[in-house]
Amino acid sequence: MYKVQIVNTQKQIDAIIDLRYDILRKPWNQPKDTATDDLELSSINAFIEQDEDVIACGRLQDNGSGLGQIRYMAVNTKYQGKGLGKLIVAKLEEEAKAIGLKTIELQARENALEFYKSQGYEVKQTSFKLWNIIQHYLMTKELK
Repeated sequence: MYKVQIVNTQKQIDAIIDLRYDILRKPWNQPKDTATDDLELSSINAFIEQDEDVIACGRLQDNGSGLGQIRYMAVNTKYQGKGLGKLIVAKLEEEAKAIGLKTIELQARENALEFYKSQGYEVKQTSFKLWNIIQHYLMTKELK
């Protein structure tokens, strides 16, 4: 059974950034600093560990006016398809409700559309193409 945790140390943040880089940036030859931003400490980072390695992660940031955003979702390739992404999204939604957010939005890569639809997110529009390669879609979900 996998347990979702919330970050509370810099070591955990560093391990999450490493996973993000490996899954979301390195395959496209992007620098590691693109796997993070200035909002780490003001955001809620959720992660799952296996044998002291971070194997899944996601981040929730409060964008104001009751709107949250999920970013930087990543699952180690060896663990994809095991429901870890669902666990991370559920934890981030729980955290969003706890801080009074009403809506969550995210920018989904094309290969993740069906995953987010299965979690109750709806495509609002085609948004941007990251590095002129990866099409993204704005998706939202109203929290109940």
